This record gives sequence, C-alpha cells and structure tokens, in this order.
Amino acid sequence: MNKQIQNLKHVSLITGAGRGIGYGIAECLAKDGSDIVVCDVHEESAVAEAMNNLRKLGAEVLYCRADVTDAAARKCMLAEIKAKFGRLNVLVNNAGVAPKVRADILEATEESFERLIKINLQGPYFLTQAVANWMIEQKKSDVSFKGYIINISSISASVASVSRGEYCISKAGVNMATKLWAARLGEFDIPVYEIQPGIIKTDMTAAVTAKYDKLISEGLLLQARWGLPLDIGRAAAMMVRGDIAYSTGQIIMVDGGQLVQRL
Repeated sequence: MNKQIQNLKHVSLITGAGRGIGYGIAECLAKDGSDIVVCDVHEESAVAEAMNNLRKLGAEVLYCRADVTDAAARKCMLAEIKAKFGRLNVLVNNAGVAPKVRADILEATEESFERLIKINLQGPYFLTQAVANWMIEQKKSDVSFKGYIINISSISASVASVSRGEYCISKAGVNMATKLWAARLGEFDIPVYEIQPGIIKTDMTAAVTAKYDKLISEGLLLQARWGLPLDIGRAAAMMVRGDIAYSTGQIIMVDGGQLVQRL
C-alpha cells in the first residue's frame, strides 16, 4: 500500500490560481507532474481556459470556487479534494488582494484594513491550519507521505509603502505565519516556505505599469525587467521537488535584485 501511495502524483492546491501568479505556479507544478486544485472566487467559466491549459500539461484538474475567508467554504473545498483525490501534498497560499484605493496611511479606512487582513492573512492562516492537520494525518498513516506548504507574500512584508499600509501589514503577517508554521510542523517533516515577489506583471500591477516602467528604466532593479508569474512558479516548483528540503522556514526573494543594498 505504501508503495502505491508513494507512486501517486502530488496533489497541489493553489489559491487564486485562475490567473496571474497563482496560474504561473499551477503551470509549473503541472509541468513537474502534479495534479492541480485551482481555488478561486470566479465562476468556473471565467477560468475554463486556464483549466484546459493545465489539463493539456497532463494534470488532472479540480476547480473549487471558494473564498478563503469563509470557514465553511474552506471546509467544503477540502472535502471536495478528499473525495476526488484522497490526498493533498501541497498547499500554496497565493490568493491576495491590494487595496481598492491606494490611500495615505493618514487617511486610509478601517474597512480597507479589515478587508486586506481577512483575505491576505486570516483566511490563509486558517486554511493552513486545516491543511496542516490533514497532512499530519496523512503522514501518520504513511511515513512516505510528502507535504509542502508555500506562502506567497511580497517584498512589501519589509518595504514600507505609505500609500498601502494595510497591504504591507498583511504581508508582514504572512511572513510571521511562515515562521510559526515552519516551527510547528518541523516535527512532522512538513517544510514551510515563503516566496516574496517583487514587481510582477499581473492584473494587480496593471494600474501602475507606467510608474514601474519608469522606475525599472532608471535602475530600480539589478535585473532590468518586470518579473513574470512563471518566475514565481519556478521557485515554487523547486520547493515541491524537494530541491531545498533541508531549508524549512526560508524565504526566497524573486525580485530582480530590488532589495540588494547598493552604494
């Protein structure tokens, strides 16, 4: 039985995987042979093309329409995954939002703060709790089980942007969550990692394209280009392959060298 389980594909749950960074991660994991669970808030028809593309890569794909802030929706999603695959090896907490309006922290609203904390931090934290408990069960029933948890945060976890303070605080919280889960799950040999993207070309950054085009041309980055969702996906795939298996709790910066200090 253990041998059969060991030979099964990984099953990877990626939140917010209908497009952008989440889809880039799903694509890279599918190329590496993982079956994929796409979690997003959109109608399935809105992500049909992405789902079909993942299937063309050889992945068995399940779409779960779920809001990570909703405890009942999280529970239902994990039940769907269990019913279809019977297992879950990888959780990538990618779903996240920016403020609807960029406002100076002297003027920002409590409503915006609460929205970002709930979506970017609270929802993923308790989804991780549920998945971690399931992974522990799987590990106890089969010692060959491999589980991985990856948090997608941002360089904004440590870089202050006073026009979106709630976003920075939510991502700083994700950074601490990575440390906490790595510390708690170490005894079960379930590594927890974090990827901190820099300037990545997605729908979220579309509104500030001109701003960052100018900054990049003026030398903001060591590597003078926008990051792409596949840049994040490749980092996640490395983690799931076990290439850095002895590095739980580590943060991988995918920022084109933006945070390298220079004189």
